Amino acid sequence: MVSRREWMKAATMAALAGGQARLVAAPKKIEAKADAMILIWMAGGMAQTETFDPKQYTPYETGLESKKVLSTFESIPTVLDGVRLSKGLERTAKVLDRGTLLRSHRVGDLGFILHSRHQFHWHTGYEPPQSVAVPHIGAFLSRTLGPKNPDIPAFIDIGQNLEIGAESDSLKAFHTAGFLGGEHAPFLITDPREAVASTRPSEFLGMGRFENRYRIYRELVAKSPLEKLGSEYHKESLMRGFENSHRLLTSPAAKAFDLSLEKPEVSARYGGSRFGQGCLLARRLVEAGARFIEVTTEYIPFRFWDTHENGHKRAADMKEMIDGPLSQLILDLEERGLLERTLVVLASEFGRDMMTEGKPGQEVKNQVTVPDIMTEPKHYGMHRHFTEASSVLLFGGGIARGKVYGETAPERPCRIVKDPVTITDLHATLYTLMGVAPDTAYEVERRPVYATKDGNGKAVSGLIG
Repeated sequence: MVSRREWMKAATMAALAGGQARLVAAPKKIEAKADAMILIWMAGGMAQTETFDPKQYTPYETGLESKKVLSTFESIPTVLDGVRLSKGLERTAKVLDRGTLLRSHRVGDLGFILHSRHQFHWHTGYEPPQSVAVPHIGAFLSRTLGPKNPDIPAFIDIGQNLEIGAESDSLKAFHTAGFLGGEHAPFLITDPREAVASTRPSEFLGMGRFENRYRIYRELVAKSPLEKLGSEYHKESLMRGFENSHRLLTSPAAKAFDLSLEKPEVSARYGGSRFGQGCLLARRLVEAGARFIEVTTEYIPFRFWDTHENGHKRAADMKEMIDGPLSQLILDLEERGLLERTLVVLASEFGRDMMTEGKPGQEVKNQVTVPDIMTEPKHYGMHRHFTEASSVLLFGGGIARGKVYGETAPERPCRIVKDPVTITDLHATLYTLMGVAPDTAYEVERRPVYATKDGNGKAVSGLIG
């Protein structure tokens, strides 16, 4: 779990990211269909052909040609007539009528593929590198809409450890509020099972010593020269962030972080994994008034969805991890009357394919050697990074119900053949549902930075109910 000290350090770094952010002009009034958003992040590149867009199934056998394999799992029926998912997603298949399955999501062409760069692009809407520190979508919503409950952080990020892994520094680059200021930075919770500790002083300090340290730290920040904090705006924003964090310590709303207060039988439906308990925590935080919550399966190179080898086995494990919690989250939100106003989005940085690195016609350097002939089970489900097509699940918050949008070819290369949706237009759709115009902009360093790239995002009407 990220300590309060580490969270404050991250907030401080975010505050160094530029000058004052001013709203360029009053944004267009859009009627919000959602009040809160939960992003379920499949970090590592989820293979669409093994999850939400299954193709022809080919069972493993020694001597099998890799190029003949599209899906390593059989498909299963869903609650929607004629719509099938990959085996292992049986519980998700039963709630598919509550939302839309987008099968034609196209991510950016960023050259040589790095997970952190594509995750940066998806989470901010901007291709790295940028001349200013662009904010995470959660920070943009926090700044533009403000908190629903002033005692609950508007932007909460659950499940990603930012201190380990070869790309940890790159991951930190988009887990910030950027130029918007420290008060809009994410409240980071690495392990949701220990989330309640984030809302209490440590036992070692006690409340008295903590209050004294808090007072001294505020005085140090207040006296710090502006060149160390970026601007007066960022100093004030950082101070407000401290005040928000401190207020949470004594607020009844802090109980939302305490998973021990959940009924055992309800908690059990989410499973005991960090991801499962993260989904449960997300539901509790929505009930308490959080604006934006991200729950991730966590990105660690060559683990989880990063299926470069043993892909079939690892995809089976990942589906077992996400299937119950995802479906239970949707059912619980619906039962509590929250789904209609809560936008739930499941996405990943790109898709995967056995043979193509990049996209057809724009292949990039291979990062994994897939043998022409499979000689052992670890070759079954080896995947390269595929940027031409990936799948996104959307529920609640004004999303169309019981719909499949877009289509990919049934044979390799499984390129998009109908209704492609870019990151820019997907973000425009999400912002629109949250009541934020896609061309909403903040001025920083004498240039406008928009909610969607250059303000050109267009909401996809076919995704909206």
